[in-house]
Amino acid sequence: MDTATLPPVIRLHPEDGVVIARSVLLPGTVVAPGVTVGGRRIPAGHKVAVRPHAKGEPIRRYGQIIGFATDAIEPGAWVHTHNCEMGDFSRDYAWGVDAKPTAYVDTPATFMGIRRADGRVATRNYIGIVTSVNCSAHVAELIARQFERNPITGHDPLADWPNVDGVVALTHKTGCGMTMDEPLRVLRRTLAGFARHANFSHVIAIGLGCEVNQLGPMLEEQKLTGRLRSMDIQDSGGSRATVLKGMDFVREVLAESNTATRVAVPASELCVALQCGGSDGYSGITANPALGAASDLVVRHGGTVILSESPETYGAEHLLTRRAVSREVGQKLVDVMTWWEDYTAREGAEMNANPSPGNKAGGLTTILEKSLGAMAKAGTTNLVEVYRYAEPVTAKGFVFMDTPGYDPVGATGQVAGGANLVCFTTGRGSVFGMKPAPSIKLATNTAMYDRLREDMDIDCGAIVSGGESVEACGQRIFDRMLRTASGEPTRSEAMGFGAQEFAPWVLGATM
Repeated sequence: MDTATLPPVIRLHPEDGVVIARSVLLPGTVVAPGVTVGGRRIPAGHKVAVRPHAKGEPIRRYGQIIGFATDAIEPGAWVHTHNCEMGDFSRDYAWGVDAKPTAYVDTPATFMGIRRADGRVATRNYIGIVTSVNCSAHVAELIARQFERNPITGHDPLADWPNVDGVVALTHKTGCGMTMDEPLRVLRRTLAGFARHANFSHVIAIGLGCEVNQLGPMLEEQKLTGRLRSMDIQDSGGSRATVLKGMDFVREVLAESNTATRVAVPASELCVALQCGGSDGYSGITANPALGAASDLVVRHGGTVILSESPETYGAEHLLTRRAVSREVGQKLVDVMTWWEDYTAREGAEMNANPSPGNKAGGLTTILEKSLGAMAKAGTTNLVEVYRYAEPVTAKGFVFMDTPGYDPVGATGQVAGGANLVCFTTGRGSVFGMKPAPSIKLATNTAMYDRLREDMDIDCGAIVSGGESVEACGQRIFDRMLRTASGEPTRSEAMGFGAQEFAPWVLGATM
């Protein structure tokens, strides 16, 4: 489509009092019949009023409330943090009124996955090292480092085992100095989720020996006995001895791990973590709804998609409760939001501390606006279940997991829950990976995609220019999911991302 013929703004819903700048709007630009930009240039992706708003009046985008006018706003004015703020309003949860039977495809698509002995399907084949405590982090990294390919010399210690994708050390900053209740349970649930992840053929668990998060009780509580090899530094003779012992274990299992082969499996084996980071004003117009279209395809093919980031769903949860398969499922989501309201109040924070400065620079104004755009990643199918952080995801279809909005912490919970693929949308340009699951990066705008081509997998910006529909872009994303799940490397994998981003949710006081 000739972009010169496109209107300079995007109107998302007939009831909206604002439109979105397709590109930079100069004063005098016509944005609606009888309405021109006045006063100042408006950045691309930002909002401009197309009707007057009185002080205190709701401001709508997507047909939903994104905030309230702090002063009178004239048509043609820039609408942003200086004249739009959060406010309370009633939400109609309308339990399940939009839930409808899923239109499953007759013949599901397939990808080349790795079928494990227990029937689960992997998209990658790593050997993993998990740590019970920060005190064993360096030892774990030393073990993994012995099996890294040298990018300078080209030396590859795994050259004789081509079906092994690598040895990954997952380290963190906690495991001791913590209370032995919910914080410890969340950490153990997270570590166990990675230890049993289908994308690991074998796992070592390394502890120090005197930490709160003792390996023995953790393995017993999480029923991991026999699933992995464990060792404590203090019992193994120190750091050097533990490194050598860990290296021996990896060498011992390499041949068995290398026997993994890819076979055709149905797309119902996909479990996709939906993430967004560094969002901008285009996120809710391009990449997020396109990922939503791809999510619908995953569900229609029998698979699972996991929406998370509870603080970035806040204010839009009433749209998800309408899609809940039962009032019980919808109430679980509302309870999550109530917990977050109490949590932030207790910590002296507020939900609108999110969006970040980068989000605001990209055109987002309030958490309500950000949430409405973020939830588009989940498409249109029924909400079938709500899970706690890092809880094993067993349901098929669209599910929600309670996580913070901080991307590494959120994705860590989703992958611990069993996600074998991550799709991550970004407008500002987040760089990210989450081993052992491959991460596909989706750019909301072409300018950023062109600037960060080595980090981005898919450009969704043509939706703004009219060169591609949301549905067509969603099909492209779904096709890339299948290729990635079949072993095609992502940009973040090529850069080696994925181990440092492991970040369990830290709850409670540090003692």
